[in-house]
Amino acid sequence: MANPHEPHFFKPLFPGFHSGVTIPLAFFSKHIEGKTNQKTWKLRSDASDQTWEVIQEGRTLTGGWKDFTTVHDLQIGNLVIFKHEGDMVFHVTPFGPTCCEIQYTHPHIIKEEADAGDADDNEIRGTWAMSSFSFDYCFLAEVTASNLKADKLYLPTSALNKQCQEMILVNKEENSWTASLRFSESGGMYYITRGWEKFCRDNICDIGDLFVFNLVGDGKSTPLLCVCPESKECSELLSKHLSRKRGDIASGSRVN
Repeated sequence: MANPHEPHFFKPLFPGFHSGVTIPLAFFSKHIEGKTNQKTWKLRSDASDQTWEVIQEGRTLTGGWKDFTTVHDLQIGNLVIFKHEGDMVFHVTPFGPTCCEIQYTHPHIIKEEADAGDADDNEIRGTWAMSSFSFDYCFLAEVTASNLKADKLYLPTSALNKQCQEMILVNKEENSWTASLRFSESGGMYYITRGWEKFCRDNICDIGDLFVFNLVGDGKSTPLLCVCPESKECSELLSKHLSRKRGDIASGSRVN
């Protein structure tokens, strides 16, 4: 368990996380801002004796962060806990989609990979990385009167596991909700229930609001349904939908 005297925070990893990760405002204000002039974080993990230096720009970790995520084979949907050990040294613990700590079977290999430089990346990573995902894609969902009343949202995927009974919804502020995951034999589709209406209510949604969701998982454990951060792919998906909607309205007007 984390030592209460060692402040810590967690971050779920969303699409685009390789380019940087934002430090939560509450943690930054209480433990970083005004407490030090250092702009370099030293990251450690149980996977290696190596220390990675990562640059802090404002509230974002940028330079050096991508190297850390690549070496640790971090994926969308993983969750990482940062524990401050003092003097800008942070111990980082990654968790997989099962909410269990990712186990690296041969911790020394990370050090060897960094030293070798020219070693085959896929060969090395395949020997120690325990986390991989079989699906990761975006889709558009609309808040409607019917899906709110039924507390049910259908998912356009067949990649989920019928044995999985839950799904975790995550908004842009990285708050999470648990919903039941079910499969409709008659409709041949998965859907979430007992959580969708609360998610919409807590996020102050109105009928007609649109979400671009990123669905990630490994086909075996609890999947994540994350509200997409602003990105080119999400913007394009939303633009196409709105264009089609405007076209439908225009066609209806001409018919009338």
